[in-house]
Amino acid sequence: VMVVRGGGWPARLIAGFVLWLPTLLELAVGTCEIVMLNRDSSVPRRTIARQTARCACRRGQIAGTTRARPACVDARIVRSRQWCEMAPCMEGEVCSLLFNRSGWTCTRGSGRIKTVTVIY
Repeated sequence: VMVVRGGGWPARLIAGFVLWLPTLLELAVGTCEIVMLNRDSSVPRRTIARQTARCACRRGQIAGTTRARPACVDARIVRSRQWCEMAPCMEGEVCSLLFNRSGWTCTRGSGRIKTVTVIY
């Protein structure tokens, strides 16, 4: 399956047939999907990843991160910037807030650290 863009409508090319679909496909309530993921590994031993997700959250929820995946979380967590309350790290990692609450770090026992900063 290949996605083709043109004229404001995405199309899926399947076995030689083009299917035109509306731009905003419905997501199931309470789910998220990654719509863009960029990785930059130009610096040795460091990878910078930028991810954009689209979510269909229930009332009182907002797009966030749970277990290192996009998820709908309580909006209060995002407003208060208490990022670790949404359990953003993977199993076996410890979450810590950055000093200015601009994001969080996930640390493994082996010393590996993953830092996430939030951009609105």
